[in-house]
Amino acid sequence: MIQAAKDAKAILDGFGLAAKGEGRASPVDGSIMPGLAECDAAGLEKAIAASARAFQTWRATPGPVRGELVRRFGEILRANKEPLGRLVTLESGKPLSEGLGEVQEMIDICDFAVGLSRQLYGLTIASERPDHHMREMWHPLGPVGIISAFNFPVAVWAWNAALALVCGDPVLWKPSEKTPLSAFAAEALLQKVIKDFEPAPEGLSALLIGGADIGEALVKDARVPLISATGSTRMGRAVGTAVAARFGRSLLELGGNAATIVTSSADLDLALRAIAFGAAGTSGQRCTTLRRLIVHADVYDRLVSRLKAAFASISIGDPREPGNLIGPLIDKQALDCMTRALASARAAGGTVTGGETVRDLYVRPAIAEMRAQTDIVREETFAPILYVMRYSTFDEAVALLRDVPQGLSSSIITRDLSEAERFLSAKGSDCGIANVNMGPSGAEIGGAFGGEKETGGGRESGSDAWKAYMRRQTQSINYGSTLPLAQGVKFDL
Repeated sequence: MIQAAKDAKAILDGFGLAAKGEGRASPVDGSIMPGLAECDAAGLEKAIAASARAFQTWRATPGPVRGELVRRFGEILRANKEPLGRLVTLESGKPLSEGLGEVQEMIDICDFAVGLSRQLYGLTIASERPDHHMREMWHPLGPVGIISAFNFPVAVWAWNAALALVCGDPVLWKPSEKTPLSAFAAEALLQKVIKDFEPAPEGLSALLIGGADIGEALVKDARVPLISATGSTRMGRAVGTAVAARFGRSLLELGGNAATIVTSSADLDLALRAIAFGAAGTSGQRCTTLRRLIVHADVYDRLVSRLKAAFASISIGDPREPGNLIGPLIDKQALDCMTRALASARAAGGTVTGGETVRDLYVRPAIAEMRAQTDIVREETFAPILYVMRYSTFDEAVALLRDVPQGLSSSIITRDLSEAERFLSAKGSDCGIANVNMGPSGAEIGGAFGGEKETGGGRESGSDAWKAYMRRQTQSINYGSTLPLAQGVKFDL
């Protein structure tokens, strides 16, 4: 297999893009990837100023025209799906099918946004005053800052960018320092579309390669009314505080710590497949990764024994090879976090199966059977560790599911309709995503994506998530010749 760094350089060459110097090591084989020039304070100021100017033009461009730009972006993504997906794999270490799936997700959100561009609708509202009517109008908000994470280096940006652009907002993208090349290539494709699209103003989109200092400056700038940030709860708390201090908006998608309940009536064959992908897919580095498995005592032994055998049989290796289901962790820091978490699980009385290092950054998924939901279980570790606990009553299972700081995704596997509906009720899952007879991972773009509590409360992608990128205006119109006041107030001159 060709060295990952050479593979990446060939892809960049194919895009007509030039790297600069040396970058990070690829998690695939440790080879040093091509580097990129970083944005400095002057470059950031230039980008934000250009974005603010672009907003003056783009906000007045009709929604369907803005949608045409995004439609063309979707088309260029279709034409470049294979090389961009492969570049994602080389940088993030996820299997090639997942890298390609990430680009497909970008295409899907473009399709969604194109339709949305003709449906940015408000409401008509009955007025209590004669010869009056009220309506609700949505207007473009302004430049949108997007801070993305390494695990989905291009898809989450596309969720935000596609909606922001059709809503009339320019975009400023600060990608993860761990996956800059994927961002570089994706932005280049968008810039090609923008260049050939006459209504698009200069400065409509900008890529800000750099470290935490660039992100901090972007977050604090009042010319950027919305910051959409994906990452750790620690990062989100800092972003949310800084944006709130200037009365801006933040859209946060943070920690997950997802759980699945397996009931006594569950189809165990279906459960096995759902759990295996949910816990081990993307090497446990999805925000929706299954980290806590809550299993009814009646089926615990049967299910866990099968899970151990399944985890032991998962093929681990170079993510470009089609037979490998799991690639590497992103870096040594992630490996160290996994090692510490497993040590903490053992210290808390847990029994660990798997979790050994295969080579370099490649690890076998771990199953940690826990006597209780201890502190390490309640803390999200971004690695393939599945904490397994048993329960006896349904209320006990739901209590375990809810008893964590995070609230992104959850699921239940059951054949009992009553249990499924109780899980989906207000007394059941407290997460932003709740699934039945599937795992907590692998969301589609049609639904709003996000969660509660320390997950941040933001919603991205489908449904009415577009409203975060616009400002709401209530309008009242008097089409009569008198001036009646609301609530019967009199002010006669």
